[in-house]
Amino acid sequence: QVQLVESGGGLVQPGGSLRLSCVVSGSIFSIDTMAWYRQAPGKQRELVASITNGGSTKYADSVKGRFTISRDNAKNTVYLQMNSLKPEDTAVHYCKAFITGPAWVRDYWGQGIQVTVSS
Repeated sequence: QVQLVESGGGLVQPGGSLRLSCVVSGSIFSIDTMAWYRQAPGKQRELVASITNGGSTKYADSVKGRFTISRDNAKNTVYLQMNSLKPEDTAVHYCKAFITGPAWVRDYWGQGIQVTVSS
């Protein structure tokens, strides 16, 4: 039973910072690409940032220069450091991981964690 558990969300003032964490557990052989998505009410889910097993990263234009994605392979964990937060960053954030198991390869999603940016 593969599980992705996000943490680190909450309420922060504009200009503040948060760091999201996502820990992968279960019967897995390896984790390839990991990513963070977000979805605000009434909007489509969008890719925020992704990172390959080799460390190559991609970011949405709206977060470039403000957010940093990283991973700790020994801990099966991906992070999203969010700086200079804006009200428009308010959304449910989801962790996704492309995982290889004993006899399968597929994407897994976390349950989501709320990030609210408001004064």
